[in-house]
Amino acid sequence: MDPLTHALLGASAAHVAFSPKLGRRAWMIGAIAGMLPDVEFFIRSSEDPLLNIEVHRQFTHAFAFIPVGGAVAAAPWLLKRAHRAGWKPVLGAATIAYATHGLLDACTNYGTQLLWPFSDLRIAWHWLTTIGPLITLMLLLGLVFGVRLDRRWPAALGLAGILAYTGAAVWQQERALAAQADIAASRGHAVERAKMFPTVGNVFLWRSVYESGSVLHTDRIRAGGGLSWKAGSTVPLVTEAALTPAERASERIVRDYRRFAWFSDGWVARAPAAPEVYGDARYSLSTERFEPIWGVRFHPGARVPTEWVDFTAQNKVPLSGLWRELSGNDPGYGPLPGVTATR
Repeated sequence: MDPLTHALLGASAAHVAFSPKLGRRAWMIGAIAGMLPDVEFFIRSSEDPLLNIEVHRQFTHAFAFIPVGGAVAAAPWLLKRAHRAGWKPVLGAATIAYATHGLLDACTNYGTQLLWPFSDLRIAWHWLTTIGPLITLMLLLGLVFGVRLDRRWPAALGLAGILAYTGAAVWQQERALAAQADIAASRGHAVERAKMFPTVGNVFLWRSVYESGSVLHTDRIRAGGGLSWKAGSTVPLVTEAALTPAERASERIVRDYRRFAWFSDGWVARAPAAPEVYGDARYSLSTERFEPIWGVRFHPGARVPTEWVDFTAQNKVPLSGLWRELSGNDPGYGPLPGVTATR
C-alpha cells in the first residue's frame, strides 16, 4: 500500500488502542510506526539490480521482526526522559501500528514475506490494490474526527470500514474465480493454476490470469450485480529452459532468472513488443494485451549482466475506460458461458 494509507492505518490503530493513555501522541507514534517497515525500500545496489526486489517487503515486514520494529519506532519518544515513565503505552502504540503494515501489504498483489526468516514464501492474498482511495478516505475521516473530538469511535469506524471493504473484496474475488473456472471450462482448458487480481480502487472489476498447457490466458471479469466477462489475450509461459544458450552459459544470469521467477511467483512471459524482456505476467500496462510493468533483460558477457526494466512511469490508469467497465457500458463484455443475462 502507499505510505499515506500505511500511516493512517497505523495512526488509527494506535489512537483506538492507546489514546486514553497517550492522548494525541498515540496517533503520531502510530503514523511513524505504520510507515517504518518500508525503510528497506531504499536498500539498492548498482552491482545487483535485483537486490531491492528481494529485500522489499521482506525482513522489516515479517511477523518475527514486529517487536524489533515496534521498539525502533518508539525510540524517538523513549529517548525523551519525560516519556520514559510511561514507556509501556508508547511501546504498545508503536508495536501495534508497526504490525498493521505487513498484514495490509499481504492483502495486495505484490507479496509479503510474513514468515521470514523461517520461509521465503511471498504471501499475497490479492484482495486489494496498492492504491485504494476509498480505504485511504475512510481511514483519514475516521482519524481526523477521532483526534478533533478526542474520541476513539470515529477511528474505530474507519478501521471497521476497511475490514468491511476487504470482506467485500474476498467475496467478490471468490465470485470472479468461479466465473474464471466456467470460462476455462468453456474453452476446454485444464487449469494448472489460476489467480484473480483486483483493479484499481474497486472490488467489482478483476483481472483473471490462468495457466493451461504452458500458456497464460488473461481476461477481465466484472462482478457487479451479475457476472460478465471480456476476453483478453494469451501469451506463452516462460521457464528457465527458455533462456538463450548465451544466457544459460552465465551462472549469474541463471541465478538472477531464478530470483526474478521467485519474485513473480513463476508468472513469467516475454513482452511481445520487446521479446528480450522477461516480464512479470501478473501485471500489465494494457487491458487488451500483455505489456509488462516490470521485468528483466540480460546482457551476457557484461560486467553486470542483469538489467531491471521498469515501465511503472507509463502505468497510467485510464479512468474513462475503467468507468465504462465498472458501469457496465463497455460493449466488449458479455455473459458468462451458459448464462443469458449479464447485468
